[in-house]
Amino acid sequence: MTDARLREALEAKEFILAPGVFDLISALIADRLGFKALYVTGYGTVASHLGLPDAGIATYRDMIERIGQIVKMTKTPVIADADTGYGGLLNVRHTVRGYEEAGVTAIQIEDQEFPKKCGHTPNRRVIALEDMVRKVKVASDARSSRDFLIIARTDARTSLGLDEALRRGEAYREAGADIVFIESPESEEEMQRIAGQIKAPLFANMVNGGRTPLLSAERLQALGYAIAIHPALGFLSVGAALDKAYRDLRDNGITSPQIDLYSFAEFNKLLGFEDVWDFERRYSEI
Repeated sequence: MTDARLREALEAKEFILAPGVFDLISALIADRLGFKALYVTGYGTVASHLGLPDAGIATYRDMIERIGQIVKMTKTPVIADADTGYGGLLNVRHTVRGYEEAGVTAIQIEDQEFPKKCGHTPNRRVIALEDMVRKVKVASDARSSRDFLIIARTDARTSLGLDEALRRGEAYREAGADIVFIESPESEEEMQRIAGQIKAPLFANMVNGGRTPLLSAERLQALGYAIAIHPALGFLSVGAALDKAYRDLRDNGITSPQIDLYSFAEFNKLLGFEDVWDFERRYSEI
């Protein structure tokens, strides 16, 4: 059964702030902090799993196995990136059914040509509006529960301009999308225009170092947005921490006191070692 909490939060006009997670460690840590949703980032998951760019290289199978495990090990509703749906209309139907069966709460599908690219990188091309409308209709019809939310993303702003992105956003809403995601607006004024024109719950992508200005949750809600994701926060902060710690070890031959470390005892607890030790105590004499 699909988790209804995200739909209920949207209907109650509660703002949804979701950190980006990209592996089980990031997901387990974020899951403990009281967010209304977690966002499984395609960029971060592909980087973590394959060490490659988010450029259409990862397959449906690469993603669904990792997303499914994140859902299984967490309690927070999960929003998951599904790129273009991994192909044509039949692929979109298969993807929606697979993500819903895995326990995902909301799926994000975009209108880029295949192979797709990260939405804050250059040279993205979009498919015809009519082709994406069909994908949204298929996605909407393929789900078994209305609690499973369809997020329709357009990347048209960068290549075709804001007017075309707005036209597409409205068309995708009419086709059955629950949430509209106009990727990479380039100013707060553009975001305000989007919120004034699209009559649907809106999705904001707050990428550190990306094309869109970073705004607080309070400001985004005031503009009229319903959801904000911070997809890069996790892997960028982990990257910085690892670079600092590994350089420190290389230079000093030991971990210096200035390196901040997660408590080993707390990490054991995070991963469930206490249950393992309890099991061993209970059954060691059998």
